[in-house]
Amino acid sequence: MKIGVIAIQGAVSEHVDALKRALSERGEYAEVVAIKHKGVVPECSGIVIPGGESTTLCRLLAREGIAEEMKEAAAKGVPILGTCAGLIVLAKEGDEQVEKTSQELLGVMDTKVNRNAFGRQRESFEAELDVDILDSPYSGIFIRAPAIVSCEPDVKVLSRLNGFIIAAEQENVMALSFHPELTDDMRIHQYFLDKVFRYIRPN
Repeated sequence: MKIGVIAIQGAVSEHVDALKRALSERGEYAEVVAIKHKGVVPECSGIVIPGGESTTLCRLLAREGIAEEMKEAAAKGVPILGTCAGLIVLAKEGDEQVEKTSQELLGVMDTKVNRNAFGRQRESFEAELDVDILDSPYSGIFIRAPAIVSCEPDVKVLSRLNGFIIAAEQENVMALSFHPELTDDMRIHQYFLDKVFRYIRPN
């Protein structure tokens, strides 16, 4: 089994390490692979889109032919986790900044996003969050973070902060404003792995 991390731009190694650590915690094995070119996504049973610069990320996903593979994977039920810029990439609609830069969003999540909801890099912060899927508060790290400003009824809101949706899921697709790969708390990655193993072991 392979779990892929989109590796054409952004915080890749941190997610690779977090997934390996989470797999080790649960006594499971999967090959965690970096996705840089077309042809790898169809081999993966779970995919992570890390943070980075969303305009560049969208452009490279389209240019490399990965975007279409991601859309097909989402339609097949492959679990996908997008963090920070990944939250933008997954969305169906963006704000005026997204429109201005002509970002080609994947559109696999019925959400509208604000690309710089929490300000610029110097306004990065950490906050204690109540996340519906977790049994105790989670310390979220926000770095030039986007947020979901609205969503369709079939999107499940998992957490909010300052009036914004900062964590949500729609069936097999999950999006976060914050960076779970930068903490020692593996609960978010474990939740994602739960989805991956249900996908490959449906019974």
